[in-house]
Amino acid sequence: MPLDDGYGVLVGTLVAHERDRPDNQGRWYHVMLTIDVAGARYKAAVDVDSHQSATGVQWKVVPATASDLGPPATLPIGWHPLASTPTSGALDHIRHPIARTWRFIRPALTQRRVLGWTPWWRWVSVIYRPWRTGDNLQASEALEQILTIGGTILVWGEPFDTGLGVHNVHQNQGDPLDSRWAASNGIWQDGAAAVRRDDGSFVAFLPRFSSQASATDDQGHPLAG
Repeated sequence: MPLDDGYGVLVGTLVAHERDRPDNQGRWYHVMLTIDVAGARYKAAVDVDSHQSATGVQWKVVPATASDLGPPATLPIGWHPLASTPTSGALDHIRHPIARTWRFIRPALTQRRVLGWTPWWRWVSVIYRPWRTGDNLQASEALEQILTIGGTILVWGEPFDTGLGVHNVHQNQGDPLDSRWAASNGIWQDGAAAVRRDDGSFVAFLPRFSSQASATDDQGHPLAG
């Protein structure tokens, strides 16, 4: 099912980031981003831990081109609702090309000319990007290392029901059917943050919880096995 308050991407300028204040066990659950959008200040809560102590966090930090991200890469600043489809610019941590563990990349034409005649396998680059597993400190550091104050940032997720901001910035599918979050399972509605680099490319942080399945059906529910 779709998220309660919709799904989309926020485009703006990162002005600050900080971690949640720890609870009485010293845990925090989000890295909070402050994003300027035409003079308005939005908050984005990027999940780096689970409120269930037995559930760990997983993440990927992946490079992406504007072409990889599709429409969101060229959207103006602001909040933009997205349809939960492969062509809208929505993300899916299981189905989207940037989330794949193995990616096969053909070199640019200039590189092919330098290589000249080569076996077919020399024309393909293989990139291995597994999910990383760790604690909230490690996940927070992985995100913070890519953040650039004053730079353009894109955040996919669900808008706040009150105030300006985005939450559910994590995988929003694959939750066990007996969990309280199963009702919001759905494909092409996952949360992430992506930072634009000076050369126009991006680097993205994709989080999920270890309790979430890595294979889902067309409704976003876990596949058996």
